[in-house]
Amino acid sequence: MTEQMVDEPAASDPARRRDRRGLGVVALAVLLAALIAGHRAVPNVHGLGSLVDSATPLLGLGVPLLGLAAALRRSPRALLAVALPAVLWLALYGGAWLPPAAGAGPTAVRVASQNLRAGNPDPAATVGALTDAAPDLIGLQEVDDGDRVEAALGARYPHRSAVSTVALWSRWPIRESHGIDTGLGWDRALRAVVAAPPGDLVVYVVHLGSARAGHTATRDETVAALAATVRADPAPRLVVLGDLNTAPTDRAFVPLTRLLRDAQADAGQGFGFTWPAELPVTRPDHVLYRGLTPTAADVLHTPDSDHRAVTAGFRW
Repeated sequence: MTEQMVDEPAASDPARRRDRRGLGVVALAVLLAALIAGHRAVPNVHGLGSLVDSATPLLGLGVPLLGLAAALRRSPRALLAVALPAVLWLALYGGAWLPPAAGAGPTAVRVASQNLRAGNPDPAATVGALTDAAPDLIGLQEVDDGDRVEAALGARYPHRSAVSTVALWSRWPIRESHGIDTGLGWDRALRAVVAAPPGDLVVYVVHLGSARAGHTATRDETVAALAATVRADPAPRLVVLGDLNTAPTDRAFVPLTRLLRDAQADAGQGFGFTWPAELPVTRPDHVLYRGLTPTAADVLHTPDSDHRAVTAGFRW
């Protein structure tokens, strides 16, 4: 009797270990799924929620890592658990990689937006690369050497509107334009009416407040101010070009997505990440619109800037 009681625990140890195998992976898979599905429930204390929102598309990278860990642990239970975040991520973001359902018909207007980077050593090279996409309108942010940009664009884009460090260059006449204060205390945005051949098009070129880890209040205020301005704008056809310092998955972006569509989401393929230029992990640069049908959207890697450019085409 005594020997049997001593031997039983030893005999059951391997079974217990098998029962516990992969539990750590299961717990991590459940946590990852909860974060993917409920990232906006993370409190936005010191900008933490916005940071998690912005990084959510990258959480999919955790799925193959957990899958590998489950395989190494030889745990079917863990492999099954990893399927949960995989399915959630695919449901939320997998569609971005499908061929775009762009609107049929010819493109009436092509636009591009580029943050040039303050102190850019060769802004002419940056905007020169933009012209390869043959946009009709170019919105620029962080313009601190207008003369060199003028030398590069003036011949092909004879019409210009500029306010502080933002500018719009156009192949077509600009009927009117004025600066917009988005709450920074100075105009770092403009509104212009472009006389495009199919009809007038209202174009905003915008550079919203910066967002840093723990410091998003100014950015959030400028998003709200831009949303209020767009909401009050009666223009039937409107495009916003700019560095909005906000990822499309960020909860702070919601005031704009209630009013405008995202060209990259509607007519592009992939996440369209633009920053930092060499290895982009988020998309603060946007082409937003209403009253038009997108025919294309893309991202361009231009030289000498820390942002990639965004482009889009539309038909009336």
